[in-house]
This record gives sequence, structure tokens and C-alpha cells, in this order.
Amino acid sequence: MCLFAVLAFCTIAFGSTNIPFSEIVGALTGGECSDTSHFIIIESRIPQLVTAALGGTALGLSGLVMQTIFSNPLADPSILGVNSGASLGAAIAILLLGGSFMAGEMLLSGFMLTALFALAGAVIVIVLLVVCSTFLHNNLMLLIAGVMISYLTSSVVSLLSFYSTDYGVQSYVFWGLGDFSAVTSDRLIPYSISILAGVCSIILLVKPLNALLLGEDYAKSLGIRLRSARTTLLLSVGWLSAIVTAFCGPISFIGLAVPHAARFLFSTSNHRTLIPATLLLGCNTALLCNVVSHLPGSNIALPVNSLTSLLGVPVVLYLLIRRKNI
Repeated sequence: MCLFAVLAFCTIAFGSTNIPFSEIVGALTGGECSDTSHFIIIESRIPQLVTAALGGTALGLSGLVMQTIFSNPLADPSILGVNSGASLGAAIAILLLGGSFMAGEMLLSGFMLTALFALAGAVIVIVLLVVCSTFLHNNLMLLIAGVMISYLTSSVVSLLSFYSTDYGVQSYVFWGLGDFSAVTSDRLIPYSISILAGVCSIILLVKPLNALLLGEDYAKSLGIRLRSARTTLLLSVGWLSAIVTAFCGPISFIGLAVPHAARFLFSTSNHRTLIPATLLLGCNTALLCNVVSHLPGSNIALPVNSLTSLLGVPVVLYLLIRRKNI
């Protein structure tokens, strides 16, 4: 929690614009500060703080659930193709529609169009996975189905990129770099409610998650409705991944690295401990990447996706060296 407090302060205090400490306090407490400082802190940096914190918790928790369901230490939110579905939706909005779409008398463009299409693409993949889960009772087969969906969506995105304009490809590439600053204050409430709902649904299923650690047969012997629990968990993970990807772009590696770090630090596989630990570590990891991406004195934001890998790879390699049975 101390690290969270430090990172939260750094997110608010540091950025491309240097703001005096007195004005930071004034903006947070309703005291005296310039209009510019008030706007930057209240309308930009605080939404970034909440967006990164919730996005990190969602991705970290999704990775933990995926690794438990499939008994695979390499599983993460992207392995089922949900992120690829969101990327396909964004590609259709940016590459095919050119960033604007007329629905009746309503014109959708820019961020809102990309977010809606990304969310729609992710939801379609979630529905496909739920349908597949009713026929594929084996987790490995469902995993393979998710990988195949990822390949299919990636192929379609490649075709769209090939026939798109240079500007469209550039816009899509920028979206794919990931960014926690796209969620403004007016979008923060639906974003937050959506993520908190998915997190709560997973927390309520901590007992099935613990039972799955000992195998499906053991879980069934405890009276757990395995198919129902698995479907609910997959829906929750898919929903969390869809929301984060739609609003922030495809953020990689947090879902893979954070659960391993939580297991190593707390030396347990009990999800009653791992879930809160993963939530906190995911939150701190995303906040750290966001702070580094907005270095003081820099007029540009570094891509979050590159930072998550740069920070995450050394951590995972260190954990593998220290604990080979991770």
C-alpha cells in the first residue's frame, strides 16, 4: 500500500507539465490554483491514475484466473483471443471505416468509435468461446480454439492493413501501443463500474478457483458445478480484457507477469491470498508504467506496451531463476 501511495502521488505530481506542489494541493483540496493546473490534475492526471490502477488490477486478475483454469503458467488474457477480437474491432473502425461511422443521425468518430468497435469485437469472441465451451469440455481443446481465433483475427487485421491508407495504418499502430490517458473524466464512471463488476464476479468464485488447483475430479467431488463456474470465469475474464483493451488498447504482459510475482512474494497458491495480492501488484505495475511513460519534462508519452515488457521480462526471468517450479 505504501508503494501504491507513492506511485499515485507521482502520477498526480509529475508529467510533461511541471506544476508547483502548492497548486497540486490546491487542486486536490479545492484551494487556490490556476485554471490550467486544476484542469491538468482533475481532468487528466486523476483519470489516468484511476484508469491505470483499475486496468492493472483487471489484467493481473485475469491472468491469475487464466493460469488456474488452464493449469498453464504461460496463460494470460490474450490467449483466448479476446484481445485479438478487440484489435479486430479497432482495425475495422480505423482501417476500414476511416475513423468515422454514421448510425442514423448520430456520428461516431475518434476514440468513441474505436472503443465501441473494439468492445464489440471482444464481446463477439467471448460469445464464440462460451459456445465452444459447451461443446469442448476439455480445457486444452478450448485453449486451442482460443489460439485459432487469435490467428484468424490477426489474419483479417493484416488484410485490412494491406488495403488501408498510410494514415489509417499509422493510427492503428498508435492505438496498439497502449495508453492509459485516453479515458477522460466523463468516460471514467462507466469504465470503473464495468471493471469493478468483473472483479467482484471473480472474487465470488474463489472457492471453485482453489478447488481447480487440485484437479477437475476433486472439484466435482466437492459439489462444484465445474462447467457453470468455468463459463462464468471465462465471461468475467473476457469482459475485463475487453473493457481494458477497448478503452486503453491492448496492454500486454501484466496478465502474465503479475500472478507469478504474487505467488513468489507470498509463497502460496491459495486464491484467498493471491487475489488481493494480484490486484495490488497489478495496480502498482500499471501505475509504474504510466509514471515512466509520462516522464517529467517530456512532451510525448512513451508507449505503455513497450514499458510493460521492459519492466516485466526481467522480473519473470528473475523469478524463474529463483524458483524453477513456478
